Amino acid sequence: MKLVGERRALAAAILAFYALVYAAFAVLGLVGPMSNALYALAFCYGLAFFGLVAGYFWARWFAVGVALFGVIQGALGIWQVGTEPVVIFLAVTHVFATAALWGNAMAVPYDGQSAWREKFHMDDNAVQRLGRSIMRAGVSLPFILLYAFAPKPDTATFVAALGAMLLATGGFRALVQLKTWGVLALAGAGVVLASVAGIHAAEGWISIPPIAASVLLFAATAPYATPIVRSLSRRAV
Repeated sequence: MKLVGERRALAAAILAFYALVYAAFAVLGLVGPMSNALYALAFCYGLAFFGLVAGYFWARWFAVGVALFGVIQGALGIWQVGTEPVVIFLAVTHVFATAALWGNAMAVPYDGQSAWREKFHMDDNAVQRLGRSIMRAGVSLPFILLYAFAPKPDTATFVAALGAMLLATGGFRALVQLKTWGVLALAGAGVVLASVAGIHAAEGWISIPPIAASVLLFAATAPYATPIVRSLSRRAV
């Protein structure tokens, strides 16, 4: 299945729709103290939409990650409240967006471009490694922003969530610029969120966003673990 332009338009329309919906809910104050979290979600979807339209090499990977976040949201919604029409719509539209952006044909106008590969001296293995990391970071970033901007029970949790958000957003920006410290920043955000989730568990309650985000951040940095270890070993020798 080709239809590259049509598939891109479909995915971009879905992402733009959710950016507008989340922004509208926040502006109208329909979710009370969660308004800031919805502004953050609107930003994620808006960035994915803008990247697709602008044709950035990393945009397809990031947009797939954001769409997969929506799929996870839909699956959790079905598990928690059942097959409500709104929840089914949420899940199905995000599945469509993910499917529309998947495949080698859709890679051609984005990560398949030769210009950026030549600029950064990227071979196929390096491109695949970067793609996996950006996609997983794209799934984790909405979770991180949701948690960072949601109301907090105490100052320490707020500071930890804010620190994780700054590390994750800075690390993502550095990652798409192919800077090594971006991987370390994402891993640091994962450590902070895992620690927060552990504290919550010790207090007797489970918070899904920091758990999901920490797992996804570790998964995003995993493709670079072996190359970093090898590089450090060579320097030590």
